[in-house]
Amino acid sequence: MVVSATDAGSEKGVDREAGVVVPAVATRVAESVREPQLAFPATDEPSEDGWELAIRPPVDPSVPSASDQKESESDRGASDAERKEADEERTAGADVSGDETMPLNLPTALAIIGGEHPVVGVARWRVQEAYARWEQARVLWLPSLQSGFHIHRHDGNIQASNGAIIDLDRSSVQYGLGVGAVGASQIFRPGVVAEFHLADAIFQPQIARNRAGAAEQGASAVLNRQLLDVAIAYFEWLESHQDLRILEVTQERMAELVKLTEDFAATGQGLRADADRLRTELILLEGRLQEGRERMEVAEARMVQTLSLPPGTSIEPGDRTLLPLEWIDRTSGDGQLISMALAGRPELRESQALVAAACEEYRRQKFAPMVPSVMLGFSTGRFGGGMGGRLADVEGRYDLDALMAWEVRQLGFGERAARRESSARVQQARFEKLRVLDQVAREVMESHARVRHRVERVAITQRAIEFAESSHQLNVARIRDGEGLPLEVLQSVQALEQSQRAYLRAVVDHNQSQLEMQWALGWPLTVEPAG
Repeated sequence: MVVSATDAGSEKGVDREAGVVVPAVATRVAESVREPQLAFPATDEPSEDGWELAIRPPVDPSVPSASDQKESESDRGASDAERKEADEERTAGADVSGDETMPLNLPTALAIIGGEHPVVGVARWRVQEAYARWEQARVLWLPSLQSGFHIHRHDGNIQASNGAIIDLDRSSVQYGLGVGAVGASQIFRPGVVAEFHLADAIFQPQIARNRAGAAEQGASAVLNRQLLDVAIAYFEWLESHQDLRILEVTQERMAELVKLTEDFAATGQGLRADADRLRTELILLEGRLQEGRERMEVAEARMVQTLSLPPGTSIEPGDRTLLPLEWIDRTSGDGQLISMALAGRPELRESQALVAAACEEYRRQKFAPMVPSVMLGFSTGRFGGGMGGRLADVEGRYDLDALMAWEVRQLGFGERAARRESSARVQQARFEKLRVLDQVAREVMESHARVRHRVERVAITQRAIEFAESSHQLNVARIRDGEGLPLEVLQSVQALEQSQRAYLRAVVDHNQSQLEMQWALGWPLTVEPAG
């Protein structure tokens, strides 16, 4: 995944860390200047900052894909230090001390999610584990090597091959490739030994490969979900900042109104009761401000935890305005979007891989009685011994064993039970795939419905702000002209605050629905390499 922060009017953004060019996406920050600004910068100039976003599930070099398995063992065995250094480069300065303040916008937050994030890291190392099992299954038929030495000492009765019991005192020694030879018996642990069921050697590699592919797709699903969680947490955190600023501006308006009302009461043009009423509203507003500060700090703590930043890291919004974002073509129908999701969601590819693994397991059980178990052994070394504790005639010894055996478990009833068990797992995997299909379709339809209706909410609450601002300005002008009492402005101040907060909530819900739609589709926003 690559995220690039650029000017809103630029056509391309360059990610200098990753060295890729991020093409401008059709969905960008809304450019309508008539939309009310919810953030109140330190200056009176409106913010011109904007950003473009392009997302692709990152490919970590520590996670092998199917093509990665063709690389050499030395390439796949990169050191932990190298992987850590690569992850540090991708995070691009995300690791800051608790005493510093880290500016954060949405592209930066999404870029932090990588191999060092605990949730994503666990999923990716499970992929490593699954591919290691695949490698092990691929070499199941290769022999193992065993070498060592063996000393044997016997003193007492022993039964000879003719059935007679004799008192025997003997010793022997063996060393070399293979150990465990006693007397004329075969070597207990051959030096070069291959022992496996031929059905496992044939089918287990494909079973393990399908399961590794499922684990890889599962890791992509975990990454996609974590990206969504970060984006939702970011907008909730940004909302808490914007909401607090709205309350602070309302407090300023209310304080001016209280002063004006008290001046009217002091000159006899107004009632003291009106001044007390407004003073009460101002005190209650201070309590709401405290609640707003609490929400902001809690949202910041959740944001730090979601990003897995060092404890105590202080972050501040890099975006000074909160505007509705458009990443979805509103003309797209549910059917078209569902088709995109079916092609893009890793959960579906994961379930398909699990179905394939279950089918291969069933084939293994089906053909198991028809193919043998194989044992091949070869040993070479030195062997000697004698009566009592005497070790003599230590000379070379060579042993070769080849064994093939067919097994039908429990007179065939065990084989039938094993096939029924595997067949049941196939059906479970198929129905699980159908469940995931239904779930993906539902998530797409729900997200699309939210996108359609929430964009209307943004427009409605935007109109409410326009009327509330007009009402407030007219009421203030009327008071300044001496045509009314300051108390009459209270309702317009409250209405303006309510409309601004309603618009803020509508914009946040709208942006979150856009991101939920992207997640439901499998994050179709992509990045292309430079050149």
